[in-house]
Amino acid sequence: MRIVTYNVEWFNSLFDDAGRLIDDHTFSGRQDVRRDTQIAGLGVVFQALDADAVMVIEAPDENRRRHTVPALEGFAARFGLRAREALIGFPNATQQEIALLYDPDALSARHDPQGDPTGKKGTADAPRFDGVFRLDLDVDGTPDLVRWSKPPLEVALTTRKGRVLRLIGVHAKSKAPRGGGNAEEEMRDAIDNRRKQLAQCIWLRLRIDQHLAAGEDLIVLGDLNDGPGLDAYEKLFGRSGLEVLLGEDGGPRLYDPHARLLMGGKTAAQPASARFRIPPDGHFLQAMLDYILVSPSLAALKPVWRIWHPFDDAACYADARLRNGLLAASDHFPVSLDIDI
Repeated sequence: MRIVTYNVEWFNSLFDDAGRLIDDHTFSGRQDVRRDTQIAGLGVVFQALDADAVMVIEAPDENRRRHTVPALEGFAARFGLRAREALIGFPNATQQEIALLYDPDALSARHDPQGDPTGKKGTADAPRFDGVFRLDLDVDGTPDLVRWSKPPLEVALTTRKGRVLRLIGVHAKSKAPRGGGNAEEEMRDAIDNRRKQLAQCIWLRLRIDQHLAAGEDLIVLGDLNDGPGLDAYEKLFGRSGLEVLLGEDGGPRLYDPHARLLMGGKTAAQPASARFRIPPDGHFLQAMLDYILVSPSLAALKPVWRIWHPFDDAACYADARLRNGLLAASDHFPVSLDIDI
């Protein structure tokens, strides 16, 4: 079985309010990329992935006028994908939903949120992801009220072989400052974003601990916007959000080989799953942001991870159609997990 996480930049801008693809030559939300070029690139990439399940990060919007599921299912029909049914969890207000696109012949899936709902005051007991989490992250004696702008998608999944597992799709808080202010304002913004991102990861780790304690197979996948040493303010908090999610203090750990490489420090090989243009000169920055973390029970099955990077993966580079499709489709590249379940 192949499970994928894929952040599709401005997927929403490729659809009209009826969920139909806008397959014209106007510009998409991607810089200097036309809609028809991005759509064609996405078709090539999704067909090449041939996945049983894709956790789509930045999926088309869900609101009173637009709906994620028909948009994704229409996209799947257009390109003849096996992964042709979609589900979402709690919608958000960012035009960047988290959704699962999956093959109903290979598995069954349903949104299955855990934890209790909260009021505005929140709770410290790992509440439901559309609620409020109380955490005194800066140790000032006053609990911070933490919310997800994009609540994680919790999926109960059963494979055709009858294996039951949990998937949690994640798009954690970006730590990048919004820009537009002076250096001091940008520093405060960056530190505040780092605090929120770390708090979200602590909340998510509490949920992970619950599943591992129950002996459940678990996969946490998505865009974590994080990795050790990724920004200058990490030392203020002593750890990265990725380290929190993987597990600390001798408890049960999740596993991802790319995360392990990053933990090896800057002298180790540095994988990357995203490639961004950086102003003012437009040079490219690469970063490892997208992960598939698995529980010990699944790691024991010796799955195979792959980053579909057009310049780092030899097979992706050798296939000019796929290479160009990956570059047109998104500023992130898919990460896949092949596992016998």
